[in-house]
Amino acid sequence: MKKQRAETNDTRDTSPVIPQRNKLRSQLSIFKRDLNPKQIQFLDLALDKETKLMFVSGPAGTAKTYMAIYAALDLMNQRRVSDLIYIRSAVESSDSKLGFLPGEANEKMAPYLQPLLDKLTELLPKNDVDMLKKEERISSVPVGYLRGLNWNAKVIIADEAQNMTYKELFTLITRTGEFSKVFILGDPEQSDINGKSGFIKMISHFDDEESRVNGIQTFHLTEDDIVRSGLVQFIIKKVKKTV
Repeated sequence: MKKQRAETNDTRDTSPVIPQRNKLRSQLSIFKRDLNPKQIQFLDLALDKETKLMFVSGPAGTAKTYMAIYAALDLMNQRRVSDLIYIRSAVESSDSKLGFLPGEANEKMAPYLQPLLDKLTELLPKNDVDMLKKEERISSVPVGYLRGLNWNAKVIIADEAQNMTYKELFTLITRTGEFSKVFILGDPEQSDINGKSGFIKMISHFDDEESRVNGIQTFHLTEDDIVRSGLVQFIIKKVKKTV
């Protein structure tokens, strides 16, 4: 007996099976607030399925961290990612040294995690923040411990990226696995590593149409986009005029 030919209109999912963690079982209650046109533009780009990596450059007070975490929580609600990983270089201010920090690795990183915890508190009720902690869906990795890691279906936020070297940034962006979203946030005016920052150089590599076609976006904010307070906007504009 002749074998029947397979149907040509096979609609089975043939996408690759990627090892990843289960997504959230319940929705996060994200506090909504009015967004300005630039923030809406950021969010549209951040949530676009074609966007895989975003470099975000801007001065203090432009809500870079807030908007990246906002996007991360939205992606978790959409069940497109399972976890949020927060990365920040453990670099102190170049003008003031705190000295040795006691305790285990998690305790040493605690001061550098405060911006993440602050924004989560702004965006979520306490029970949702507690749930994310309990399920270990928010975590941090020091930038010096990235080698060998591979992230699938996660959001990675690299904050204060102006304090990362070119080599550190290269290591970071090459950890990106399938279905992940990476936000690299930095303020070129506030580097604390004495001219060793690789942030501007790395952005310059990918600020072109070829990169955009491949899912890498660059998003630039200016002093006019400062939302922290009118005072901060005045201070930054005043200082730039006199430097």
